[in-house]
Amino acid sequence: MNYRHAFHVGNFADILKHLVLVLCIESLKKKDKPFRYIDTHAGIGRYDLTGDEARRSPEWQEGIGRIWAAHKAGDIPEDVAAILKPYLDAVSEINYDGDLESYPGSPDLAATLMREQDSLRLTELHPADKETLTDHFFRDKRVKIENRNGYEALKAYLPPPERRGVVLVDPPFEHRDELAHMAKGAMGGISRWPTGTYIFWRPLKDMENTQKFDDGLAEWLLDDMEFSHEKILLADLWVKEIVEPGPLCGAGVVVVNPPYGMQEALLTVLPWVTELLQQDEGAGWRINAPEAEPGLEEQIDVEIENVPTFDPDDGNIELSDEDLAELGLNKNDI
Repeated sequence: MNYRHAFHVGNFADILKHLVLVLCIESLKKKDKPFRYIDTHAGIGRYDLTGDEARRSPEWQEGIGRIWAAHKAGDIPEDVAAILKPYLDAVSEINYDGDLESYPGSPDLAATLMREQDSLRLTELHPADKETLTDHFFRDKRVKIENRNGYEALKAYLPPPERRGVVLVDPPFEHRDELAHMAKGAMGGISRWPTGTYIFWRPLKDMENTQKFDDGLAEWLLDDMEFSHEKILLADLWVKEIVEPGPLCGAGVVVVNPPYGMQEALLTVLPWVTELLQQDEGAGWRINAPEAEPGLEEQIDVEIENVPTFDPDDGNIELSDEDLAELGLNKNDI
């Protein structure tokens, strides 16, 4: 448990993850009925961009810093600005004087956007972070927080009584077998609550195993759960060429049961975000659903070498040693 998100807060990976989360929450708010947000790896809630960690590793300056500057200068295209508005409004709400000094973690972002009738269930395994998170939300009666393993929490929290909501699974990837744990959590959670929206974040570093996770999850959803293709969406962003091994320069999400219009919104936003955040000519993005509309590939003018495909043809993910080995997700090989 050595990972500290304060060193990485507001970077490009946060941007994509949070844009997707905001799209999910804003869609759920279109109905008056309450919904629930579940975060399996919640962190501390809100981050100080002027603090020691953020100053020592100011990744936010090349992430939210660039977007904030474009926002303040009025340089965001109108169609992109309309989609970014709820996200930037939430960031603005915690930066009262207009200077970018704080950044909301996923639970803080969700709480800012959610309504009085909605609820949040947060888990954080790191004891100190859990205490900080509890202190941050101590006045918010919508929020309940537990110090427990996030994957175990999926069994306890699902299905939620509201029967509407979004689950964010965003582990720190400290363990080499994290994809296997996330596969198990995904299958267990979706089996218990197949109508919920799920966001599974994963880094683009170990590309072979990331692809196998994506393909295996898609295969299980399509064959075992009998999901339709449009209920699976993958979105990736990389700010420079992905080199293995090397530092994190790409990340993405697999969204299960994405809200209507998410693919179109991301097709509008991601080209602009990628151009703004790029750190070299190898930057790119992609959105991929198993059955994209004809001609979609021509709309996505990006280099896709060294990023995972999303063809559900690689077997399903089971957690027996034999099946994990078949998928390349066994603990010895990862």
